[in-house]
Amino acid sequence: MLMKRVLPSIYCLLFTLTFLAQEQQWGSYFSYYNIVDLAESSSRVFAAGESAIFTQNTLNGELKTITSVDGLKADGITALYYNAQYGRTLVGNSNGLFIVVNNDGSIVNKIDIVQEATIPASRKKINHIMEYNGIAYISCNFGIATFNIATLEFGDTYYLGPNGSEVSVTHSAIHNGYIYVTTPTAGIRRALISNPNLNDYNQWEQVHPAGVDQITSFGGQLYVTDNMTALYKVGEGSIQYYLQYPTTINDLRVSGGYLLVTTLNKVIAYNEQMQQVFQINTVGEPATFANAVIVGGKLYVGTTENGLYSVDTSNFGIQNITPDGPLRNGIFSIEKSPNTLWAVFGGYSYDHEPNYSGYGASRLTQEGWINIPFEDLRGARSLSDITINPANENEVYLNSYHSGLLKVVDGVPDVLYNDSNSGLEHEQHDNTASNRVIGGVFDSAGKLWIMNARTKNALKSFNGSTWTSYNFEDILPPTKDQEYGIMALDKNGTKWIPSTFKGLVAFNELLSNKYIVVNKDSGLPNNHVNCVAIDHNNRVWIGTASGLRTISSTERFVTDDQLTANNIVILEDGIAQELMFEQSITDIRVDGSNNKWFATAAGAFLVSPDGQTTLYHFTKENSPLPSNIINDIEINDVTGEVFFATDKGMVSFKGTSTSPSDDLSKVYVYPNPVRPGFEGDVKISGLIDNANIKVTDIEGNLVYETTSEGGTVLWDTRAFGKHKVASGVYMIFIASEDGTETKVKKVMIVR
Repeated sequence: MLMKRVLPSIYCLLFTLTFLAQEQQWGSYFSYYNIVDLAESSSRVFAAGESAIFTQNTLNGELKTITSVDGLKADGITALYYNAQYGRTLVGNSNGLFIVVNNDGSIVNKIDIVQEATIPASRKKINHIMEYNGIAYISCNFGIATFNIATLEFGDTYYLGPNGSEVSVTHSAIHNGYIYVTTPTAGIRRALISNPNLNDYNQWEQVHPAGVDQITSFGGQLYVTDNMTALYKVGEGSIQYYLQYPTTINDLRVSGGYLLVTTLNKVIAYNEQMQQVFQINTVGEPATFANAVIVGGKLYVGTTENGLYSVDTSNFGIQNITPDGPLRNGIFSIEKSPNTLWAVFGGYSYDHEPNYSGYGASRLTQEGWINIPFEDLRGARSLSDITINPANENEVYLNSYHSGLLKVVDGVPDVLYNDSNSGLEHEQHDNTASNRVIGGVFDSAGKLWIMNARTKNALKSFNGSTWTSYNFEDILPPTKDQEYGIMALDKNGTKWIPSTFKGLVAFNELLSNKYIVVNKDSGLPNNHVNCVAIDHNNRVWIGTASGLRTISSTERFVTDDQLTANNIVILEDGIAQELMFEQSITDIRVDGSNNKWFATAAGAFLVSPDGQTTLYHFTKENSPLPSNIINDIEINDVTGEVFFATDKGMVSFKGTSTSPSDDLSKVYVYPNPVRPGFEGDVKISGLIDNANIKVTDIEGNLVYETTSEGGTVLWDTRAFGKHKVASGVYMIFIASEDGTETKVKKVMIVR
């Protein structure tokens, strides 16, 4: 059995997507533009991105995605295979996780490889999946694992290195009764597939010592690639050079009765006589080809940046069939306006070293995702956060931690501000051209405030025409290591500015440039402050690299000369504990009910307004989060939807904490009617704060009563939390705190 040396039992986890409760709904916003592998059936094509997969029915064009919200808890997808006999899609991952997706939607996670203690984590990656007679041969960085597709059980493991040691296997194929494997260091090896003792390394012979990458059997001949530009034939004890291509061969496979060779910019199809049948050189736009399959007379070409294309081989008509999504899964920062959600992918490391890669930007609109490629960003790299003008959501500033400040108008990059055309300055410690901009926020007068790191005049404002600088040299000297986070602005105009090594800076130019520095001497657990937020009660919440602190009120900056940060002590199992003890908090968001969301490397936390109660702790293990590393959180104040940007994709939790309305004119109840089988909550939204809500039956008997905190309340359709109410019409009476505003709604419940 797999891992039989130390792991005698089989682990099988059937993922049932209950997570926390049926009524809690999640949304997924994954990118499918980097196609890592393809699979096929007679009428469907299967494509894998890094974190999710999708399929298209080639007969009717129906497109379906399968994500973590459906239970596909991928961890860097690396291989894909479809078995038509049992209707099962096999998904390999970089950490050894093996996932089986059944046609009925159920998902089985096999963690045998993941839990194998004798194999280092770095060697558990799954490289390729090949099937023979119902057995999947899984090429891994340690050898080959076998898996029975019918019984969902692992079998023997083949360690093919010297004396049975681990050796990386990249590919496998069946040819003339032998199983052949390719390895980078041990060459091409083979053994009789009928041999019952293949777990004995002595049964495997070396065909050739050359390190090769991929192998396949076609037309009575065995072919291999060398991870470069050459295709070879394999003979008895030798390999023979056969064809040379202008660019690297990315994929070699048999599909639709043809041998498909996919290079960086071509797909060539050969018949069994190795005569070229057709060649695809373009998909209508620049793209790097990754892989290809043929289904129903169409060629499907996967690319590394533009997703999946279908090409009609009869007339060469081309169509991109990639599901809607952002450019990349590794989202660094997001920002929400009433009608748009922006996402950027550049950012910086823990110590604020910029990611110089040229990534684009994405925005989610009511019509779907609209992506801006890097080529249209006027050279702006390392986009780290977004500032949206609250008075005009069509005016957006993308803050670059290398290139300056990019102004985008109506979704089109307009001007890139840097030290040559604005008040921005390049970093001063070594006279480089880097313009490090972070932390934009608009004040009530419509002025944009940003931090220009590693400069003497680090704080800057821009009113659309004029730049103003504020000298921070005495506050935080512009050393190579001095960086900033995203500031928060309170109602007095005070800027609360995180810094990486000096703590939290509070600054107000309206009070004669008054400033106060809050650091370890003032109560912080760490001078590395990542984030800051101000709640609805003007309390300051400070997220550091090793814990949470609060300042009781923003007003203290106005009245006091010093500020003290305090921890929050909670009772856990009757024992006093510090809230978020030693957690590195990367973002803090305040929802419409004054609850606090914390982004950490251990998932996302939601706590009550005073921090005394942890309402949720979402992790990859108990929710659809694709990763526990949360880079950013955003909230739709109208709907209560909470977005989590992680290093492996974005999902959302459709919460209920919405911002309160100004009046009761927009109160609505949903679902309405409540139909048989519904197990969730009735949501009453569009409320004002502190509204009284009473629910009665048609005869006036009270069944539920509560007071709103924010814009939404939930009713579980039970009479005071006990028994579910019977079918009928129920009246909802809503009144403001002082009784001057009232509203009456009805909801029908059908059991």
